[in-house]
Amino acid sequence: MSGTTGIEWTERTWNPVTGCTKVSPGCKHCYALTLSKRLTAMGTPGYENGFEVTLQPDRLNQPLRRKKPTMWFVNSMSDLFHDAIPDEYVERVIDVIRQKPLDVFQVLTKRGERLRDFFDARSVPLNMWLGVSVEDRRYGVPRIAELRRTPAAVRFLSVEPLLEDVGTLDLHGIHWVIVGGESGPKARPLEASWVRSVRDQCSAASVPFFFKQWGGLTPKAGGRLLDGKLHDAMPAPPKPVEHFR
Repeated sequence: MSGTTGIEWTERTWNPVTGCTKVSPGCKHCYALTLSKRLTAMGTPGYENGFEVTLQPDRLNQPLRRKKPTMWFVNSMSDLFHDAIPDEYVERVIDVIRQKPLDVFQVLTKRGERLRDFFDARSVPLNMWLGVSVEDRRYGVPRIAELRRTPAAVRFLSVEPLLEDVGTLDLHGIHWVIVGGESGPKARPLEASWVRSVRDQCSAASVPFFFKQWGGLTPKAGGRLLDGKLHDAMPAPPKPVEHFR
């Protein structure tokens, strides 16, 4: 399923894979799982297996059909680096990305080790932005080091849902940081001091900072203002690739 989205930092979603499994506290109230149940109940094509990891090869060419340069969030309903997805299929996804050099493809994962290992001997297309989720200190922060070791022109952090003060972050080699609170009926609270800490660290490191939402019952419930301001910074155009071993 490809389509427009309410996610503020992208334009469209592309899901050549659906389904996932929970790996850390950020997954507890997974929006994709909830949405998948609804789509399965509606009989939506592609969700016959519910939230089991399912390859969707019939969707691979969807970006090729769109002429307008677009920013795509890849696998909003899955994780491209889930261990149930074969390397060969990930390569097919990347082949499509290479065919659309004027588009941007944002790939976000909670599986930093596989991300690092996959690209250890592979190049990353200039228009493929790689990111990891950083919801807490124990599970999220260690993913940053794995991301830093990937040869991507743009590396980003999705600090969402931010579940605690993540402390001092090493932002060397990171090009963009998104922060957001959880939404839904069981949304866990977001403290303003946690958000300000990340914002101030980004400012000190000259890393673009994007505040997505406070969260609450709905994504829009708490608004997007932080200390009375919108924070919508995006990465600069890609520079020559640098990664760290």
